[in-house]
Amino acid sequence: MAQRQETTINRLDDAARAGWLYYVAGNNQEQIARKLGVSRQTAQRLVSLSVSEGLVRVRLEHPIGRCMELAEQLKTRYALDFAEVVPTDPDAPGSIHGVAIAAATQIERWLRNDKPTVMAIGTGRTLKAAIEQLTPMEAPQHKIVSLTGSIAPDGSAAFYNVIFNIAEAVKARSFPMPLPVIASSAAERDMLLSQPMIRETHALAQQANVTFVGIGDLGPEAPLVMDGFISAAELKLLQKAGAVGEIVGWAFDAQGRFIDGLTNDRVASAPLPSRENSMVVATAVGEKKVPGIRAALTRRLVNGLITDEATAEAILAAG
Repeated sequence: MAQRQETTINRLDDAARAGWLYYVAGNNQEQIARKLGVSRQTAQRLVSLSVSEGLVRVRLEHPIGRCMELAEQLKTRYALDFAEVVPTDPDAPGSIHGVAIAAATQIERWLRNDKPTVMAIGTGRTLKAAIEQLTPMEAPQHKIVSLTGSIAPDGSAAFYNVIFNIAEAVKARSFPMPLPVIASSAAERDMLLSQPMIRETHALAQQANVTFVGIGDLGPEAPLVMDGFISAAELKLLQKAGAVGEIVGWAFDAQGRFIDGLTNDRVASAPLPSRENSMVVATAVGEKKVPGIRAALTRRLVNGLITDEATAEAILAAG
């Protein structure tokens, strides 16, 4: 009986994986067969089974066993309050698509709550992709506040700032941060933050019940440099100081400690809300982000994580 039950569970896991590869990652049956090491006919049956068993409804509803195991390991090792791990597409290990859908699902769960909620939101490519997956809804009882500036170095709207995108999808009160992500000087930053409207927005961010942020790496293709917020020379100084990652512009080292001085003296973003009184969820995926993710988890800069299998395994292996 136990063996039969285990076989059924394993088959549902295979069906869920096949369903994810087909409906989320966009693989055809031949590609699925190759990735799962089965015949094309078996791949077709597994995809059909994922639908007939109710595992797939555009989004994957069946949590794959391995993903659940990795999520529990992350929660245990880093004392996380929430962790979700999605499958990794073997042919696209750096894809953010699955993580974006999982993040969108979590954001929607909070927004569908009748109880008024303050949601703080960060920035980044994965979060932007998640917001694009949101189902339009009416949620006037909630407030959504940006943690970071919405102005790019050239004065235009920052491309990966998502507060305006979420405002379009969700009819809730939104509070953007009309500031540069990183000011030109510490004096300018202090002057901007002294404005009453900015002080009120920062104060609202600290009241957040839940926060969603991205984690940026500080390697050669660091988003802060690619998007023009800091120079290559400033990146080298951060690296020399031991910085391995950043959240809404705040750079931190391998122990999760914020770097003293340098660009952190000019960051106009709000501080991260309290992890003791609220949920702060990071959405991050990819090998180059592993040092930053691990540092953020170790220092408890965040108490929740949405990532994929390959990234989760790398984080745990580095521990």
